[in-house]
Amino acid sequence: MLKIGVLLGDDIGLEVVPEAVKVMKAAAKKTGLEVEWQELPIGKRGHELHGHTMPPSTVAALEKMDGFLCGPIGHAAYPRNDPTWIMPPLRKRLDLYASIKPVKSYPNIKSVHKDVDIVFLREVTEGMQSSDTVVAGAGEFRPNDEITIAQRVITRKGSRRVAKEAFDIARTRPRRTVTSVHKEPVYRLACGMFAEECRKLAQEYPDVKLTEVLVDGFAMKLVMNPQQFDVVVTTNQFGDILTDEGAGVVGGLGLAPGLCVGERLAMSQATHGSAPDIAGKSIANPYALIMSGQMLFEWLGRKRNEPQATQAAKLIDAAVDKVIAEAKHLTADLGGRASTTQMGDAVAASV
Repeated sequence: MLKIGVLLGDDIGLEVVPEAVKVMKAAAKKTGLEVEWQELPIGKRGHELHGHTMPPSTVAALEKMDGFLCGPIGHAAYPRNDPTWIMPPLRKRLDLYASIKPVKSYPNIKSVHKDVDIVFLREVTEGMQSSDTVVAGAGEFRPNDEITIAQRVITRKGSRRVAKEAFDIARTRPRRTVTSVHKEPVYRLACGMFAEECRKLAQEYPDVKLTEVLVDGFAMKLVMNPQQFDVVVTTNQFGDILTDEGAGVVGGLGLAPGLCVGERLAMSQATHGSAPDIAGKSIANPYALIMSGQMLFEWLGRKRNEPQATQAAKLIDAAVDKVIAEAKHLTADLGGRASTTQMGDAVAASV
């Protein structure tokens, strides 16, 4: 039996996460996949119950899970300079090192390009994001009022393990191609190490083709001709920017699911924020969380050798495709008039 945690998060998280769970439960029931679901507090709810936005009891429970869904966190509205009100650093705490973000277009959804199907992998425990690169202190500092210094951390271990995840995913896709994105000619040591580890790993995957593109050129090609890319792997800061650009190419952050994975645990988390301005109105698009849940099932099927989880993921994927193609139960941002719950119900019924 799989154990999956449910963290609602803040604002629209309270609306979209339940829809994802509803769809996942429908797929699990149809395939006979046994899942134990456990709701855990995080964010504002965590602070209400335990005096902290990332309660130790929640973290302890997550460490025993196979995976979990996490709704968006409304940290922008949290009180400043209060250590009990923080953006929960779950990726760092649980060593979830690879962020997997699909970028997929749909024929009847307005987008810059059609026929786009890319999977991005971004290393998320290193790089220049200071909260993820140091145990104590800060990753950037200002020795005087005229100078600011930022550190960038790249390791062989970090580079290799995110690259391995990319090559493993590429093996499951028809084109079997990985594109490594970096800036080695300028950052010869940092980007050089990342590029070296990708090249080394490619020798262990003779059935997967490795290509390399410099990050500035890739940003241009992603806008002009995204169809040429299959699986893309890159470092933290580059990936942070390029995945949002990719979402924009296919219709926006409402169509941007995500999965952060470690060695034995994975977190479903959409790219979009908590959107407090529309919270409680039942107009939030649940697509990203539903597909983030689909990704969790797919990952668990592959990592745990759970064929029922793999089948459940395929059912959700097909159900979402059907609902979008029929265009009868889509939220306003996708050109429809359905509520959050109505779209979730339609997907669950189509599983």
